[in-house]
Amino acid sequence: MLHNFSSRLIAMGVVLALAGCGGGGGDGGSPGAGSSAGSSAGSSTSGGSSSPTLAAATAVVDGATLGKENWQAGSTTTGGQGQAVGTLTCATAGNSYSYTHLSIFMNGTQVAVPANIGTVAPTIAAPKGCVYPLNTVDETGKIRMDTTSGVSYTLGQFFSIWGEPLTTTNVAGLQASSVTVYVNDGGTLSKYTGDLSSLVLPPHGEVTIVLGTPLAQIPTYTWSDPPAFDPNPITLSYGGVVGTPFWPDGNTSSGGTGANVDGLTCAPGMSVNYHVHAHLAIINNGKWLALPKNIGILSSCDYEMHTHDQTGIIHIEAPSVKNFTLGAFFDIWGQPLTSTNVAGITGDVVAYINDNGEARRYMGDLRAITLTSHCDVTLQIGTPAVSTLATYSWYEPQ
Repeated sequence: MLHNFSSRLIAMGVVLALAGCGGGGGDGGSPGAGSSAGSSAGSSTSGGSSSPTLAAATAVVDGATLGKENWQAGSTTTGGQGQAVGTLTCATAGNSYSYTHLSIFMNGTQVAVPANIGTVAPTIAAPKGCVYPLNTVDETGKIRMDTTSGVSYTLGQFFSIWGEPLTTTNVAGLQASSVTVYVNDGGTLSKYTGDLSSLVLPPHGEVTIVLGTPLAQIPTYTWSDPPAFDPNPITLSYGGVVGTPFWPDGNTSSGGTGANVDGLTCAPGMSVNYHVHAHLAIINNGKWLALPKNIGILSSCDYEMHTHDQTGIIHIEAPSVKNFTLGAFFDIWGQPLTSTNVAGITGDVVAYINDNGEARRYMGDLRAITLTSHCDVTLQIGTPAVSTLATYSWYEPQ
């Protein structure tokens, strides 16, 4: 039976320590019955008459939480912290990737796979941070798999990056007398009987780990991926304008006036050790609105987050690495930011994040989005839905 399961349940929100720029959505990988999938290595046997069956697919949006939260976000101290994990290295995210899905059940209860496994936060030395070829960005159980090298990945590699045990009686600290694993590969369900660490993760497929009470049905999922990338990048030139000017330049009267805002300082001639750029696009009822220039720039000082022009680029220039959030930027600007109000424009807001080629829909608190190097945030207000996510040619690449 589970060891201290109830005491380990942690009341965490969907938005976690590294909520914000990260992978997800991506190349149209849609785990679930009927989806295309590669082959799984290792021994597997088709279930007999008493074996569980595949449930009808449940629609899931990136950013949701599937199951009860039990683990902290991210890799543990024994997992991937930036060093090589076996043959897998931590590097800048790329735009060539697929997905597999992992579900974990303990005595019939689904336990949420944590967000940000395999994600390492930015540092001064590595301002973009890094991700491992296997990583998560939310609590849906989707595992992003980098496909640049064309190699396959195993369940054992994912658990090594996570830094959690994987045995026939212990799965990430959840203990049972036996562990049963099922693989849904293209709509074909099989019971896996080989070495758990050697199980090859099926692209667009699903792995379900069952501890304790058996399941009568194995869940399947369908996914709403974000729009595809626009193949024609927008050139961001210093002093340029992207979109239609709408707001006055600079901070509003309720914005930063020189005092600290959300822990961010305003200082003349600030010592800059951490200098990166993020991008914000605001689209209202199909019309792109230009982000004002001189947000966070006063006659006496500059805030650690500011704009110089109307390209949408947010400059982050600071003495040290902090958690620079979209909410803090809007506070410096002096504008509201909620799920129904973006700088005074009201309507239902849909957010997308593109982190160096990894894209996903963001379902958490907009204010909690972390801005990192070359992170693109798109806020869609009203209708119609954006058909493609803009890509950019940066004037000051990092």
